Amino acid sequence: MYVIVGLSHTFVSHYGGLASVTNDVWVLTHSLTIGVSFFGLLGIAGIYARQVEKAGWFGLAGFLLLSLWLVLVPGFTFFEALILPLLATEAPRFAVGFLGITSGSPSEVSLGILPAVYSATSVLYLLGGVLLGIATFRAGVLPRWAGGGLAVATVAPLALSLLLPHEFIRLAAVPIGVALVWLGYVLWSERRETVSESLPRRVSSQLRPAATG
Repeated sequence: MYVIVGLSHTFVSHYGGLASVTNDVWVLTHSLTIGVSFFGLLGIAGIYARQVEKAGWFGLAGFLLLSLWLVLVPGFTFFEALILPLLATEAPRFAVGFLGITSGSPSEVSLGILPAVYSATSVLYLLGGVLLGIATFRAGVLPRWAGGGLAVATVAPLALSLLLPHEFIRLAAVPIGVALVWLGYVLWSERRETVSESLPRRVSSQLRPAATG
C-alpha cells in the first residue's frame, strides 16, 4: 500500500495545481494513505517487538517516532481526501495554499500552525525510519540488509530533492516498501514455521498411550 501511494502521488502530481485535487485518483490515493497509517502501526509494532531485546535505544526511539508519525499523518490525509476537493471550488486560494505545505511553496492565506505540524511529521518520519533501520541492522535478528535499506531509503528523498522535481521524490517509497515487505515476510514466515512445528508435537502427545498404574 505504501508503494502504491507513492507511485499514485507521482501520477497525480502531473495534473498540477487544483487539477490534481479534483480527480478520482487523488481521493483514492489519500484514502489508501489512511490505511497505510492503520496497518503501518501494526506492522512497525511487530517489527520492533520481534527484536525488542536487541534493538536497544535506537530501536525504541525509531519505533516511537515512526508510530507518532503514523498517528499524525491521517489528520492531513483525511482532510486531503474528503475536504480539500470541495475547497478546490469553494475556496481555491486556501486549497492552493494547503497544497503548498508539502512542496514548501508560500501560501497567500494564513494556514496557522499546519505548515509547522507537517514539518514536524516529516522530521518524525526521517528520524524514525533511520533509527529503526539502523537498530534492525545492528540487532541482526531480522535481515540486516532490509534494515539498512530502510535507513538509506528513508533519507533518499533528501538527495532526490537536489536532483529531481518534487513530484518524483515520492518514488523513494519503492525501496522503503521493499524493505518493509521483506521484514514483514520474514516475520510471517517465522510465525508459520513456529505453528507448523508446534502442531506435530501436539498430535504426537495426543497419540501417546496413557500410562497404566
